[in-house]
Amino acid sequence: MAAKITNAAIDQIFMDARTHNYWLDKPVSEETIAELYAMMRMGPTSANCSPARIVFVRSDEAKAKLKPLLMEGNQEKTMAAPVCAIIGHDLEFYEKIPELFPHNPDAKSWFNWSEEFAEQTAFRNGSLQGAYFMIAARALGLDCGPMSGFDQDGVNEAFFGGTTIKSNFLCNIGYGNDAKLDPRSPRLAFGDACQIV
Repeated sequence: MAAKITNAAIDQIFMDARTHNYWLDKPVSEETIAELYAMMRMGPTSANCSPARIVFVRSDEAKAKLKPLLMEGNQEKTMAAPVCAIIGHDLEFYEKIPELFPHNPDAKSWFNWSEEFAEQTAFRNGSLQGAYFMIAARALGLDCGPMSGFDQDGVNEAFFGGTTIKSNFLCNIGYGNDAKLDPRSPRLAFGDACQIV
């Protein structure tokens, strides 16, 4: 049975972690990006379907392609971030099921019988993996700046054109400038958001 992780680890991942809009001039290495993915991919998904697909926008050329597809308020902070991850999901994720779910390769048929069901499964599980992405990033000492506010069709065409992958959300990652953080916004109390039945 696993033991509870330390309070320091919980603080780093959740309690003290913040959404960042300002970044230190410190790069994120390819090794760190690979380690982040190696960690996030271990989070559970339906039948291990793992639909998330990620483009790590790091080069000046790729950022220049992304910039006009962002809402104006998201442009400056994204260009300043060391990396912007485009979190997407593959609508034909089920093609990988025989590889990912080898004890029941016929599970592919659970998802490819209905385009609507496959889309819902891809979006739901890809969103889960996006959350695992942010937890993994924070566990590695990175800060995150997740956001909507972009031309989804434009991003799909520019970065996933000719594929069955669709974008979900963007997440800047790097080392945030704590000096420029706003006060933390409130969260709902347990009784306002939860029931035990």
